[in-house]
Amino acid sequence: MTDKDARRRYSSKVVDGLEKAAARAMLHAVGFSDEDFAKPQVGIASTWSNLTPCNMHIDTLADAAAMGAAEAGGKPVTFNTITVSDGISMGSPGMRYSLVSREVIADSIETVVGAQGFDGFVAIGGCDKNMPGCAMAIARLDRPAVFVYGGTIQPGKERRDVISVFEAVGKRAAGKLSDIELKEIESTAIPGPGSCGGMYTANTMASAIEAMGLSLPNSSAQDAISQHKRQDSYAAGAAVVNLLELGIRPSDILCREAFENAITVTIALEGSTNAVLHLLAIAHAAGIPLSLDDFARIGKRVPVLADMRPAGQYAMSELIAIGGIQPLMKTLLDAGLLHGDCLTVTGRTLAENLADVAPYPQEQKIIRPLSDPIKKDSHLVILYGNLAPEGAVAKITGHEGLSFTGTARCFHGEEAALAAILDGKVRKGDVVVVRYEGPRGGPGMREMLSPTSAINGRGLSSDVALITDGRFSGGSHGFVIGHVTPEAFDGGPIALLEDGDSITVDAETCTISVAVDDAELERRRAAWQRPAPYATRGILAKYAKLVSSASKGAVTDLEL
Repeated sequence: MTDKDARRRYSSKVVDGLEKAAARAMLHAVGFSDEDFAKPQVGIASTWSNLTPCNMHIDTLADAAAMGAAEAGGKPVTFNTITVSDGISMGSPGMRYSLVSREVIADSIETVVGAQGFDGFVAIGGCDKNMPGCAMAIARLDRPAVFVYGGTIQPGKERRDVISVFEAVGKRAAGKLSDIELKEIESTAIPGPGSCGGMYTANTMASAIEAMGLSLPNSSAQDAISQHKRQDSYAAGAAVVNLLELGIRPSDILCREAFENAITVTIALEGSTNAVLHLLAIAHAAGIPLSLDDFARIGKRVPVLADMRPAGQYAMSELIAIGGIQPLMKTLLDAGLLHGDCLTVTGRTLAENLADVAPYPQEQKIIRPLSDPIKKDSHLVILYGNLAPEGAVAKITGHEGLSFTGTARCFHGEEAALAAILDGKVRKGDVVVVRYEGPRGGPGMREMLSPTSAINGRGLSSDVALITDGRFSGGSHGFVIGHVTPEAFDGGPIALLEDGDSITVDAETCTISVAVDDAELERRRAAWQRPAPYATRGILAKYAKLVSSASKGAVTDLEL
């Protein structure tokens, strides 16, 4: 096989030879010329839809990526996969499908690329689960591939974003806003295309994937509607053809050190707790050992440097204006906190990509210097204890304090907890326990953005904690602990809590405990009964049957 033939490792099996005439006939009908059959085929996996601002513009980015692949000598073929909107489904039964969609996206890209024999592909994502879903497919298929982030939204009026609306609901319930004021916020917070504007899950995962080496430099830090983002998409198409020429596959990029780089950048940016769940899942797809303890280990030496929403002040568009994440990565690299010898989709190492990156402007206030961090170690705190023997994930920035002891207020599901918060039944000193929201019990591990936003909107963020076997939106802030494992549906200790139990969370000792002795917990366990499953057929039932613990990334192929 010649070097040129090697670029067509997969497509040649689909279109070459006398016996593949029928396949060629089908492809002629969709626009293939005779010359196209000799070119490497590059799939363009688009998550376009008009159901969410995050993805409404991605068709134009897919077109740009296809053009880049074609002009580099490939034959692009565009196909779609799904998205769902976390922001729209939040607080409703539909949110159960959010994490499920990550698996559907990964499965569908793997299915199309594998079935059609694409030699490489570009994957373009906008909403939260698009990023890890695309990256999981890239890792599984191990064909030359580049991820493109759809880009961030512009701030709304008075620098508002979607979290402004969620928190306004809590303020309205507390009597701090009128109906007219709430409506005005609702109408002006989302001005157009792009993913939610803080360091929420979409921007966190886009940054982590760039740090991992699967995106072109600065792909994570571009406005959705900009020439820079169109150029990034075009360049990604060409980059896949270059990777085919060089013979570089994701397995050459996704080493353990690449995941450590992703964790480091996530911490420095004060990113979403969802990064823990998603990086574990991508590592599983890549066959790279990664555990909760790796986040704890790295977190001891990496500071929080970005003053970004939700805990901080600034939006992603403002970080873009001063240079994006590349100068931050250069700072981390120079400090010995990144592995510079990791290969990336440019065909160069991370250190080579960062060699000529200029520092941030001196007057900027978004990214702190290493000598003056927001927090000297990670805000992503991995907790263990008699309430979470297999681990839990807290987002503790320091603004909330480093420990909390309070009285359990237990709720079966998000809706019951939200109603109690909005009705003023949750008070200072309470620990809101939202259970049966784990990967199996939810199913789907819903995000608790509505309850946490209601707590913040009522002015209780410093006085109330919330723990759950579900998870949190990247927009959540306050004293919040999620991913409690084992989950309640599996009989974990969170299922055994009772109103009035004293719960302590300590970020310095990394513990989460309930002041109930082992004998009493065993008595309660003997009396506990698993509730009926939420779904008994369809995708939610299949997901609940297959999904792993959150501490393993909530993947659906762990035991296969």
